[in-house]
Amino acid sequence: MQAIFLLGYAAFEQAHSLPEFVREAAHCIMVCRTSALGGHIQSCPDGHFHRIWYNSCKHRMCPLCAFLQVQRWLVKQKARIVRCDHYHVIFTMPEKLRFLWKSNTTLMTQIMFESARDTLFELLGDKEYLGAKPGIIATLHTWSKTLLLHLHIHCLVTGGGLTKLGEWISVTNGYLLPFAVARDLFRGKVKHALEKALEKGDLVLPQGMRSQQLKNLLNKLGRKKWNVKICEKYSHGNGVLTYLARYLRGGPISNSRIIKIEDGKVTFNYGREKVELMTLSIGEFIERFLQHIPLPNSILVRSYGIYAHTKKDELQRCREILGQGPLGETEFLDWQSCFEHSEDHPDLCPVCGKRLICTGVLPPDRVGRCSADPPPIEASCVKAA
Repeated sequence: MQAIFLLGYAAFEQAHSLPEFVREAAHCIMVCRTSALGGHIQSCPDGHFHRIWYNSCKHRMCPLCAFLQVQRWLVKQKARIVRCDHYHVIFTMPEKLRFLWKSNTTLMTQIMFESARDTLFELLGDKEYLGAKPGIIATLHTWSKTLLLHLHIHCLVTGGGLTKLGEWISVTNGYLLPFAVARDLFRGKVKHALEKALEKGDLVLPQGMRSQQLKNLLNKLGRKKWNVKICEKYSHGNGVLTYLARYLRGGPISNSRIIKIEDGKVTFNYGREKVELMTLSIGEFIERFLQHIPLPNSILVRSYGIYAHTKKDELQRCREILGQGPLGETEFLDWQSCFEHSEDHPDLCPVCGKRLICTGVLPPDRVGRCSADPPPIEASCVKAA
């Protein structure tokens, strides 16, 4: 990803008017782990090995910085979730409403989260389906596998919940909810929220579009089948958590999916179960990637019900009923511990295996490295003779 931006971003920026937070994200990707951010020199205590270790940018969209941040989130969430079945539920915004996104990003984000949450709360709170308050961890994804705009909410939902009397009830019918019922209720909530925002003047319409045209579209879509998916239950929530975490940081595509960068074009794999390749010009690839940069201070992961951060007493009650210990604070996961069981630990001497020590600090380079072919970090590592 860094090589792609170094090759094509300068020309793309000149041809497009970009907001400051998008330019900042692109800059961070280009300078991450280069001399522009400074670093330090690490050496083996016995003199076997020396290297320069450049600092990370820590931007939420940088693929180089994603792994550690994701692992830290996973450690916290795995320690919180209750010992019960969990379900993976996906709520998708219809393609014909995606044109509202760019001019109403904050509002559309709120509508999607609240509509998904309220759909689950209303149905699972009904005794016909469960009659209890579940736990929900929801994440917003804005992309498809081909990096186009595809707005959807992924939810990790407990297969049970806490009643008003403080009792735990488990889902016993083999499925969480009838998907058709959830689909229609979600559709109604989104439609109502958009109509209300339109009436209050909070919704920005594209130039030339009248309010009545949007109302007509919403009425038409109100008769269509929306895409809501309720997956089969998981005996625990770790698998779904891992899936949600995969896209919390690092952007919509990982470096491992990029096959080649050649002749001003990028080829990447967008297949799920088999390899399917797509080739785009570098400019189009960058454009698709940048449309998913979230607004500053955006909260793209939200917890509700017994998983809400303000409901620790309720979560503790559920853990007690389900035979789990008290909810405690998790230890901060540093990057050395994250790679503790790795066969190729980056903080150990490759010759003797001893922990490397810092022997010098490199200040940030004001000019920074900005070539289209940055040397890999390994090029700065030197084994002593």
